[in-house]
Amino acid sequence: MLFAELGWRQVWRKLTAGLAGMPVASPSVGALSQARRRLTVKPLRWLFELLRGPAAVAAGAGVRWRGLLVCAIDGTTMSVPDTGANLRMFTTQPGNHGGSGYPLLRLLALTACGTRGIIDAVFGPTSSGETTYVQQLTRSLHQGMIVLGDRNFDNGELINAIAATQAHLLVRLKSNRKLPVLARYPDGSYLSQIGATQVRVVQAEITIATSAGRATGSYRLVTTLLDHHLYPAFALVTLYHQRWEVEMCQPQCTHIRGRAA
Repeated sequence: MLFAELGWRQVWRKLTAGLAGMPVASPSVGALSQARRRLTVKPLRWLFELLRGPAAVAAGAGVRWRGLLVCAIDGTTMSVPDTGANLRMFTTQPGNHGGSGYPLLRLLALTACGTRGIIDAVFGPTSSGETTYVQQLTRSLHQGMIVLGDRNFDNGELINAIAATQAHLLVRLKSNRKLPVLARYPDGSYLSQIGATQVRVVQAEITIATSAGRATGSYRLVTTLLDHHLYPAFALVTLYHQRWEVEMCQPQCTHIRGRAA
């Protein structure tokens, strides 16, 4: 719910704050709770449908890259109230230290990196993996976008589904993924194929420096942007850093998760 950290009376005061000078009811906590239960989650769904999107800004850092709206897809798990209805839909997770105390849901969001606006989101039981839910997000992909994803989205069927929407993609490959080299380009990238989709593979060595020291690792990125003149390898590696913006948006999604009926 909205204002999840507040009690019912505090929520009521926030919602009626703009009605100063008008007669306002003062319902009890129990009455507010019962009214909220009667309301169900439909108003929040309508609110999400009204507000979701990349946000209307003319320009800004990270909003567009070479004419493409920069987006990212990522997933997380979230706890929901420990109710009978939720336990019938969402389960707790086992673990070495007792697992999760509350039922968990899996949530995936499509985010506009430059504005951190939520374009679309889907959720369900954790028994289904991220790639299952990503298929539902393809309804919001279209020409003029570039979608960034981590190695969980290195899935041939999924890459083909995203490419079919005419959105472009930039996804990290798993280390064991073997791809044919169809042509090599001067910037070090090469042309390859995943299923029915022609892709370009970019190899990079990335060093991360923190107070604990430095760590260097090799990355391979795959993209549907095939022109190495318009989209050079180094520029694509730099663009991929923006994928982390999606991590900043996941807390917003707690406002749109619903309860089981």
